[in-house]
Amino acid sequence: MKILAISILSILIAFYACSKKKSPTQEEEELPNVEIKTRILSAGLSHVWEMVYGPDQQLWITERGGKISRVNPQTGAVTLLLNVPDVVADGEGGLLGMAINPQFSTNPWVYVVYNYNSGGYKEKVVRYTYTGNTLNSPLIILDQIPASSIHNGSRLLVSADQKLFITTGDASTASNAQNMGSLSGKILRVNMDGSIPTDNPFPNNRVWSFGHRNPQGLVQAGDKLYASEHGPNNDDEVNLILKGRNYGWPNVEGFCDKSAEQTFCAANNVVEPLMAWTPTIATSGLTYYNSSLIPEFKNSLLLLSLKATKFTQLKLSDAGDKILGSKDFFVNQYGRLRAICQSPDGKVYIGSSNGNDDKIIEIAK
Repeated sequence: MKILAISILSILIAFYACSKKKSPTQEEEELPNVEIKTRILSAGLSHVWEMVYGPDQQLWITERGGKISRVNPQTGAVTLLLNVPDVVADGEGGLLGMAINPQFSTNPWVYVVYNYNSGGYKEKVVRYTYTGNTLNSPLIILDQIPASSIHNGSRLLVSADQKLFITTGDASTASNAQNMGSLSGKILRVNMDGSIPTDNPFPNNRVWSFGHRNPQGLVQAGDKLYASEHGPNNDDEVNLILKGRNYGWPNVEGFCDKSAEQTFCAANNVVEPLMAWTPTIATSGLTYYNSSLIPEFKNSLLLLSLKATKFTQLKLSDAGDKILGSKDFFVNQYGRLRAICQSPDGKVYIGSSNGNDDKIIEIAK
């Protein structure tokens, strides 16, 4: 019995030691300890899905049931802007991502993506205009995106060159991620009015990258674009997103480390992740930190996870193409974490997504 117990323990240790995978040529650095302080800014929310630090110095949030609100970052007061009327929350679906036009003073546009019913469960991206302390004049930017009770994406990002990026999940049909005629399982790129940019990688196509399962985090850092993605029961990923490239799903899970995967990767120019996690942690919200307020976080991706209920620092190389080390915070402290953003002065805000008394937490030095 003693020998059996030792064997089982050895297997468990080996299993969890392999839970985080990087390129075989990389060794993980030990990151320094960070002394940070937190405060609960707001509570009593439900499934906080997105959070953006707005040009009005307010936090803008979405809740999956359909609410768009502003939160005062000093007092925590929540002001409802709009309850989107046709949102249908089903499983993981509902009101999801949001992005605010960086040129807000000229065009006060707010983009949201959500699920609704119309001859089946669908997803659409809608642009609102912010005037008179409310959101009005809805304009559909993209419609008829396949949706499901699982795997809907959906992060929105306005890039430095005024393009709108949209992540979509495979909506329970894995094969669509490799189908260039489907909007599912992709990262899409459109103009601010929804039209197709002439410099997209595939002519007359919104697809920027493909072969994605369920990307729920997206951030731009300089000229680099990063995404976090849910795997099945294995190989959650953080990826460096490259124009026109294939990320493998459903033929590849994580790295190209199985014989069939290696064959597919070689034939299809597949990009391997910067890091993968097995068992899964349910990677979600993602931001890039380069402020001096918390110097230990400089040049890092900050990643939230749902299943693993934690906040993870991922230290990047100077070139931004490798993860040098990682460090976890707030494990099991706030439950499932999905939304993250930061203020211009370097404070970080995270939102929980438990569905019961969800919170916004401020992180500072």
